[in-house]
Amino acid sequence: MAARYTLVVGTKRFSSWSLRPWLALKMAKLPFEEIGIALRKPDTKDQIKQHSPSGKIPLLKIEDGPCVESIWDSLAICETLAERHPDAKLWPADAAARAQARCVVAEMHSGFPDVRSILPMDIGARHPTPELGDAVQAQTARIIAIWEAALAAHGSGGGFLFGNFSIADAFYAPVVTRFETYGISLPERSQAYAQQILALAAMQEWRAAAAAERAS
Repeated sequence: MAARYTLVVGTKRFSSWSLRPWLALKMAKLPFEEIGIALRKPDTKDQIKQHSPSGKIPLLKIEDGPCVESIWDSLAICETLAERHPDAKLWPADAAARAQARCVVAEMHSGFPDVRSILPMDIGARHPTPELGDAVQAQTARIIAIWEAALAAHGSGGGFLFGNFSIADAFYAPVVTRFETYGISLPERSQAYAQQILALAAMQEWRAAAAAERAS
């Protein structure tokens, strides 16, 4: 019997960390149930604590027979999925490409604090481009450089950062939405990549859910 997955996510307008493993699950065609927790509410912390020992989301619950395992942290969830489902090819098959993909994912996982602060995710919205200080400009340039280098080396294989869709694309997908929301100009190749990410059926599904949140 296949394991049963339940992903606990935050408000889809804002939760970039929730989008990453959610998108990985969708692109890997792995069935899962979803529990949504509204962020920025008085009871948000209490709601999260009911599921997550770290007090943070996303969190993946894996029910495998009588055992229930909880995996928190977006990268840990994606790595677990890649290990459990090698046929989903969530990492590149080539060892050198896989190492590079892990590097750029780790860089996103731990870095770019000023981009996160000044260009917060608000998927589907359009906001004026804020004043970008030196730190934001440098971090934005670094993200674009990552995309350009990966696409030049591997993008011809499928248009994603490492050819086929991988965890690297899941990790940079929220950044794609930030750049769209705040009108950040991109080079032609990076812009084409961003449009390919935004056009994914899974991304359209997430965006529709975010729009419903905004309307409610």
